[in-house]
Amino acid sequence: MHKHRGTVIGTLALTTALSLSACSSDDAAKDKPGPPAADGTHTVKTAMGDVKVKNNPQRVVVLDTAELDSAITLGVKPVGATRAGAEQAFLSYLPQSQTTGITEVGEIANPNLEKIAGLKPDLILSSKIRDGQRYQQLSAIAPTVLTESTGYPWKQNFRTHADALGKKPRAEQAIKRYETHVAAVTKALGGKAKAAGTQVNVVRFVEGADIRIYGKQNYIGTILADVGVGRPAVTDKAKDGFSYDVSPEQIDKADADVIFTSTYGSPGKAKVTETTTSGLWRGLKAVRDDRVFQVDDELWIQGIGYSAADQILDELQSDLTR
Repeated sequence: MHKHRGTVIGTLALTTALSLSACSSDDAAKDKPGPPAADGTHTVKTAMGDVKVKNNPQRVVVLDTAELDSAITLGVKPVGATRAGAEQAFLSYLPQSQTTGITEVGEIANPNLEKIAGLKPDLILSSKIRDGQRYQQLSAIAPTVLTESTGYPWKQNFRTHADALGKKPRAEQAIKRYETHVAAVTKALGGKAKAAGTQVNVVRFVEGADIRIYGKQNYIGTILADVGVGRPAVTDKAKDGFSYDVSPEQIDKADADVIFTSTYGSPGKAKVTETTTSGLWRGLKAVRDDRVFQVDDELWIQGIGYSAADQILDELQSDLTR
């Protein structure tokens, strides 16, 4: 099994905050809309209705991994963020320089409201599925922008985050970079037809739960679809399009040309060794062909954003062209 090391190969660079010129009145500036006035407000459409936020919020708290990825992608370092997992305070695929100084405000779906209030935020970002039940309390602290859910609608959610952060032009640049990168990976795989001829599965070992064979209605599924690789028939059986869950004794259902595996939590409690030393596992085509790649769970499954996607695309190209 191939294993990726925790190197950071993202290409998104942080820039300094936008500065506004009071004397910019030339014709070119009139023709091209500039950033909103720094001291004004604008309305953002959210899962909880319209929310009025500052045009350029400076003290942002993010309560999930997708919101953290979005903020960093858009050049905004939050003042507070929830913990991504038990072992890692924040997403490990992001350079430390981009997360150093962020205050931890509890766990995802269980944030510490007192800590959040103490940071005096001017914007809070999360989703209804994570924090809908705390919306009134969060809104009493600062304008709170919630998307409906996380994962599969990540591209739409990113635009909502960008709107709330006053970074819509920068968001369009990130989207264009992603689309260009996707096209380059598809080309490297030999074009759309050849890419579609390679059946790819993503298998996640989860502590205290069944093994997940990821379907198409999730974050990683959308990236694989954008690149154009094939997906085995089992992915169409995924519950709500998300995942088809199996026991170690059913791992033969994960058969594919290529398998990417990740682990959430303790490998022992996630039954990694038990599964990958079995005869069923050794009989899988990807295992026989040495085309199983172990990937970072935080990057491939938890990150959910354009900074993560940039690195995933690099890994996809590297592994699928071996």
